[in-house]
Amino acid sequence: MSNAYQVSAGQAVGVITQSERRVIFASSLGTVFEWYDFFLYGALASIISKQFFAGVNDTTAFIFALMTFAAGFLVRPFGALVFGRLGDMIGRKYTFLATIILMGLSTFLVGVLPNYASIGIAAPILLVVLRMLQGLAIGGEYGGAAIYVAEHAPDHKRGSYTSWIQVTATGGLLLSLLVILACRQITGDDFNSWGWRLPFLISLLLLGISTWIRLSMHESPAFLKMKAEGKHSKAPLTESFTNWQNLRIVLISLFGINGGQAVTFYCAQFYSLFFLTQILKVDAQSANLMLVAALIISAPLFLFFGKLSDRIGRKPILMAGFLLGALLTFPAFKGLTLYASPDIAHAQQRSPVTVVADPTTCHFLFDPVGKAKLDTACDKAKSLLAKSGIPYQEKAGPAGSMQVMIGSTTLDGFDKDKLLGGLKAAGYPDKADPSKINQPMVVLMLVLLCVFSAMTYGPLAALMVELFPTRIRYTSMSLPYHLGNGWIGGLLPTVAFSLVVYTGDIFYGLWYPVIVCVMSFVVSLIALPETYRRDIHQH
Repeated sequence: MSNAYQVSAGQAVGVITQSERRVIFASSLGTVFEWYDFFLYGALASIISKQFFAGVNDTTAFIFALMTFAAGFLVRPFGALVFGRLGDMIGRKYTFLATIILMGLSTFLVGVLPNYASIGIAAPILLVVLRMLQGLAIGGEYGGAAIYVAEHAPDHKRGSYTSWIQVTATGGLLLSLLVILACRQITGDDFNSWGWRLPFLISLLLLGISTWIRLSMHESPAFLKMKAEGKHSKAPLTESFTNWQNLRIVLISLFGINGGQAVTFYCAQFYSLFFLTQILKVDAQSANLMLVAALIISAPLFLFFGKLSDRIGRKPILMAGFLLGALLTFPAFKGLTLYASPDIAHAQQRSPVTVVADPTTCHFLFDPVGKAKLDTACDKAKSLLAKSGIPYQEKAGPAGSMQVMIGSTTLDGFDKDKLLGGLKAAGYPDKADPSKINQPMVVLMLVLLCVFSAMTYGPLAALMVELFPTRIRYTSMSLPYHLGNGWIGGLLPTVAFSLVVYTGDIFYGLWYPVIVCVMSFVVSLIALPETYRRDIHQH
């Protein structure tokens, strides 16, 4: 082993050099750009639903858009397997150089993709393909970045340094929202028709910057040491998932760490935006600005909790985040309703809406092929209520019956004008009144959601790196992270919004993240080890 390498390895566990600080910064910045690419779709889901799913009703189109959003998450574990294996065999640097090129090109192509009106069914198919390529790329990105930073950081500062990787996800979302707001200002009324493409096209510039950054990086000293000693894995997939001792840790990290972390993150930073715009009918620009404010305020919390985990451990912070997520998610979203659309909150309290009808005439409003008629009085009433963002309950009535009860008022059958008039008389708004939005309190509710998201995400990278040995670390940590974030967390907006449409209860979808938080709290309490004092170069 050369003397030059011995110095590098020693620095990895000692005092970090200025050169290594630049490398860590470069890694984090490149990851911000990659998250920017990935999150653009989610931030523009409502517009994309109209551009690429125009052949179905509005509710189905938005669910389809969320499903396409989820498609990127569903393939993330496969990206973790492919790129995780490469990362453990050929190194960290070139593996996540490949991921950022794949991500950047896929995002750029979304910006030039013809819509449904131009090429018909081929448009949503190609959109799904590009979204899946994005998912494959991000599946290899996070593990590489987190490991790269952790393996360069001093042992007693791993939580602090890797928390910069954690904040990149929020940074990417924040950047995407800011770019969208700027493009809205530039294109004005044309944003919904073609201006939405600009943020995707800008990703080509970010790809050039990111590629230059990645090319300037050096390989991880821990990987070089392992390779020099001939200890690198030749079959990381087999070692990771057929050895029970390692597989057990994989399962604990999936159900006890990443599941709860994923739902708190996507609930705070994605579903909250959908809730404001699609359910409470807050205009998109106001909702984006309030979320941007909350993200700016809360971003330092990821760094704070990462640093705190170096002092008191990863586990107590993580578990406190799960517990707060389980206890405070419902109150936070009810607070969002009260402060973002007080008219809905007050009207629902004074005059709750109930659809009482023959159950055989009421159908789920999701129509994936655009062929269902959904033309019964019950279907029409529910569709109008859902499209208007009006919360309602559904009760079974006698055969052939159909009534809409708005407080003490009962409307027989379905008459659009009478129903809208009854809702207006009861105080239900067409959309959130901008003059009545209590913006500071909405931002406060969003920050509250971000607090327990930061508690579960801030220490995560350091904890995941510490759980697994160097030779199979990339593969072992990437799969449970992306199963948790891709499948459990990525499906949250789709599942939650579908539950709202199915039940009419605007809060019903929140049971999904609450139940997952409870699961992760229990599994972590029972099975998760504390890792913050482990030597990852020997472990």
